[in-house]
Amino acid sequence: MKHEFASVHPDAIIGANVTIGPFATIDKNVVIGDNTYIYPNAVILEGARIGKDCRIFPGAVVSGIPQDLKFQGEDTICEIGDHTTIRECATVNRGTASKGYTKVGSDCLLMAYSHTAHDCILKNHVIMGNATQLAGEVEIDDYAILSGGTLVHQFTRVGKHVMIQGGSKFGKDIPPYIIAGREPLSYSGVNSVGLRRRGFTNDQIYAIQEIYRILYQLGLNNTAAVKQIEATVADSPEKQEILNFIVGSQRGIIRGYLE
Repeated sequence: MKHEFASVHPDAIIGANVTIGPFATIDKNVVIGDNTYIYPNAVILEGARIGKDCRIFPGAVVSGIPQDLKFQGEDTICEIGDHTTIRECATVNRGTASKGYTKVGSDCLLMAYSHTAHDCILKNHVIMGNATQLAGEVEIDDYAILSGGTLVHQFTRVGKHVMIQGGSKFGKDIPPYIIAGREPLSYSGVNSVGLRRRGFTNDQIYAIQEIYRILYQLGLNNTAAVKQIEATVADSPEKQEILNFIVGSQRGIIRGYLE
C-alpha cells in the first residue's frame, strides 16, 4: 500500500497493511509495525521504530538527528509505541549517547507542531498539546496531559495523571495526580476529574488530597512534609508513588500556590 510517489528505502522493514502516502519518506534502518498509516509528506528517518496501528500525519518528522551539539552521529533510535498518533509538523528526535534512545509510549497523542527532543521518555497515554515543546531528557509519566504551548526545561519530570495549564513554562518537577497552573507554575489542586475518569475511587482521591494538603498547605519544608505523610497517611500505591517522586526529584518540585 505504498504510493508510487513515496520514497521508501529498500532496507526499511514495513509491516503488514501499512499505508504510505505520496511524497512520504521512509529512510534506512526503519521499522514500521502493522496497520500503521503514514500520511503524505511525513518523514521517517534512520533509527525509527514505529509500532502497530500508529498514524503519522503530514509534515511530521520522526527520528530526526538530535538538536544537540554533543551529538557525534552515534547509532541511536527513536521508538514509538502502538496506537500512537503524531499530528501535523510534530517532531520527535532520536537519542544521543546519553540514553541511546528517545521513547514515546503507546496510545499517546502528540499534537501539531509539538517537539519531543533527544532522550525524552514519554510513557503511555500521554497527550502533548499543539506547539508544546520538550527539551532533552524530559520524562513524562502515564496519562499526563500537557496543554498547548507548554515549554519544558531539560531533565524535568512530570508525574502520572498530571494536567498542566496551556502556555505554561517550568523547570521543576511536577508530582503525580495534580493540576499545575498559574504563573509561575504551581500546584493548583488534585486532578480529581481526570482521576475519576480513570477509575480512581473517592477514597483514593481524598487520600491524595490529604497528602498534598500536608505537602503544600501546612508551611512545612519538603523533608518535614514527607515525614508527616509517612507517619499520618495510610499506606497505598498512590502514597508511595508521590513519596518516591518527591524523594527522587533532582530538580526539586514545583511550589504550592499558598507559598
